[in-house]
Amino acid sequence: MRGLMAAVIGMGILIVAGVTVLVVVMVQRMSVPPPPIASAVVADPAAEHPLDETAGTRIAGMSLAGDHLALQLAGGGPDRVVVVDTRTGRIILRTGLAR
Repeated sequence: MRGLMAAVIGMGILIVAGVTVLVVVMVQRMSVPPPPIASAVVADPAAEHPLDETAGTRIAGMSLAGDHLALQLAGGGPDRVVVVDTRTGRIILRTGLAR
């Protein structure tokens, strides 16, 4: 009986300690400002970087990963993906999508 009482008290102390640690960590994380989001701005924002695509091409989707912008292009031929370096505006990859 004495062992059971000690186990219950010990587990109660562990629960209180665990909840205290969770509250302290949540307060610390909420008080620290989030790190700045990396900017995806081309080195010279006034410069134009044409994709040299055919007439009727439209951007069907885009995705940003680090310094690379993937553009899914539709129309004006088969669907394709163009990957652009956002720092330089240079096209890194051009690939067609199979249907």
